Amino acid sequence: MRRFSRYSLFLLLVTTFFLVQTNAALWAQGSSAERIFFHAKVFTGDPQNPYAEAVAIRGDKIVAVGNLPEVVKSAPANAERVDLEGKSLFPGFIDSHSHSIDGGLGLISADASEKVHALNDLPAFAEDAKKTGKGMRGDILEILGLPLEFWSHCDTLNAMFSTGAYEKQSVILRGMDGHTAWANRALLQRAGITADFLKKLSANERSYYGTDKDKNKDMPNGFLVDAGTEKIEPLLPEPTSDSLLAAGRAALQYNYSLGITAWLDPLASDYVLRAYKMLADRGELTSQVVAFPQVLAKDPAAELAAVQKTRAAYKNVPNLHVTGIKVFADGVAEYPSQTAHLSQPYKNTGRNGDLLFDPKKFAEVCVAADKQGLIVHVHAIGDRAVKEALDGIAAARKANGNSGLPHTITHEQFVQPEDFPRFRELGVVSALQLLWAEASPDTIEILKPYLDPEIYQWQYPARSILDNGGIISGASDWPVSSANVFWAIYQAETRKGSEGVLDPSQAMPREAMFYAYTRNSAHAMNLDSIGTIAAGKRADLVLLDRDVLTVSPEDMRETKVLWTMVAGKTVYRAK
Repeated sequence: MRRFSRYSLFLLLVTTFFLVQTNAALWAQGSSAERIFFHAKVFTGDPQNPYAEAVAIRGDKIVAVGNLPEVVKSAPANAERVDLEGKSLFPGFIDSHSHSIDGGLGLISADASEKVHALNDLPAFAEDAKKTGKGMRGDILEILGLPLEFWSHCDTLNAMFSTGAYEKQSVILRGMDGHTAWANRALLQRAGITADFLKKLSANERSYYGTDKDKNKDMPNGFLVDAGTEKIEPLLPEPTSDSLLAAGRAALQYNYSLGITAWLDPLASDYVLRAYKMLADRGELTSQVVAFPQVLAKDPAAELAAVQKTRAAYKNVPNLHVTGIKVFADGVAEYPSQTAHLSQPYKNTGRNGDLLFDPKKFAEVCVAADKQGLIVHVHAIGDRAVKEALDGIAAARKANGNSGLPHTITHEQFVQPEDFPRFRELGVVSALQLLWAEASPDTIEILKPYLDPEIYQWQYPARSILDNGGIISGASDWPVSSANVFWAIYQAETRKGSEGVLDPSQAMPREAMFYAYTRNSAHAMNLDSIGTIAAGKRADLVLLDRDVLTVSPEDMRETKVLWTMVAGKTVYRAK
C-alpha cells in the first residue's frame, strides 16, 4: 500500500469529516446506485495489488479500489458512504466444485451430515425423517450424508433397518462421499439385487456390491458403490418442479450465508439445469454459475454433440454458462469401496480399482472438447487415475496447442511425485477439497492398511502441487461435505484431525487458500468478470467479522459472514 503524503493525509481528514457515517442497520434499509466502502481491510485477490482500504461501486460494477482519497475521486459527491468499521472486505468466494442443486435438495430432505456421527444416533434420525416425510422419496425412505465408516457395520445396519418396522419398508442410506450407499433387504429384493443376481456377474461387476463375508458369500449385505446403485436409482422418483425450485432457493441462501457468490456445478444433469433455469426465469439467479454435463468417454463424437445441444438449449439463460464437460476417471479409495484407480493394488483384494475410461477414448474426448472450446473437468482420486487424466489433457495440448482453457482435475487424493510439475506444465487446475485433509478414520483406519505405503504417503499433496507451480482452486464438493470456506482453509493450513496431523509438510499457506477461493476459482470457471476486487469487475463482495489473514487458525475457522453482495445487491445479511 502506498504511503500517504501530507497532502493525502489532509485530504483524508477532510474527506472523512464530511463522510456520512452510515451504520450497518441504516444501510440495510436501502442502498444507492453509487457507494463507497471505506475504513476496511480489503483483500483484493489480485497478487499485484493485494490490499486496499476503500472500494467504490456503481450499480453492479466496481469502479475503484485503493486508498480513500483515490477512491473518493471516482465517485460523485452524493455517493453513499459506508463505514465498514475496520472489518475485512473480500471478493465474493467462488467454489470451483459444488453440486449446489443436489446440496439444496439435501437441505430440504433428510440429510444426516453433521447430525449423525455414531450408528446409535441413526435410528432416531431415520424415524423422524419417516414421520415428518422429509426422508420419503415416493415410498422409499432415503437418508443422506452418512459417515463412510458405517459401511464396515452392515450386519448392524441390517439389524436396525431390515427387521421390525422396516421389514417391508424400503430404505436407502447414502454415504457422504456421493459414491456409496446401503440398501435394506426390502429394497434389494425390490431392485432384483439377490444372491442369484450376483452369481451371474463377473468378478469385476460383483466388486460394486457388498456380500456376507462370513456366511453366504453370494448374499448381498446391502452395501453398494458406484455402479452398484444402478438398479436402485430407477425406483426413486425424480424431483418435482416445486422441489427443484425449493432446492435451488435453499442452495442460494446456503451459499450466500457462507460468502459464496459463484460456483461451478460439475455434474449438470437435466434436473440440475432445469432448476437453474427456473431460478433465472424468476430473476433469482444473479450469481455466475458454470455447469458441466457428464460424458462417459465411450463415444466421444456423439457425447460431445449432445453437450453442444445442451449448450444451445441453455445459452440464453442469464448467468448460467454450460462451458465444459465432466468425466469420471475412477471412484473412491476408502474401504470397502476401493474403486479409486491406483498404480499398486489394494492389499486386501489384489485389485487396482477401476479406470472408468479407455485412455485412447479419453484422449480423443480431451482433444475434441478442447478444440470445441469446452473445459475438461476430471474426477480422479487414485494416483494412476490422476496420471491418466493428465495424459489425456497432454494429448489435447499437443494436438491443439495451448488453448488457454483451464482444464481441471478434482479431488486428487493421491498423486505420484513425478506428476506434481505436470499441473503447471499443462496448465491444469487442481480443484482440491482440502476440508478432507485431516487425520481421521476416513484418512487412516479405512484407508492406510489397504494401500501401498508409497501411494499413501502422498495424500492430498496440496503444497507439493503449489510448490511445483500448479494453480489450486478452492472446492468443497458440497453436499459431500460442508461448503464452509473457513473450515476448509483451516484444514488446508493445519491438517489437524481427531487422530493428530495428516502429513504437516503438505500444509498450505493461508493467503494461498484465499487466492484459491477467489481469483483461482474464477480462472477454473474461465470467467474474468469475477474473482478479484478491481475496477470493471462485478461487485461480488463479502464482509467478514475479523481480520482473517492475521488471526490464529482456530479464530479464522470461526469467522462469520456479516453480509454478502452479488452484482451490487445484498443477498445475505447476518441477523
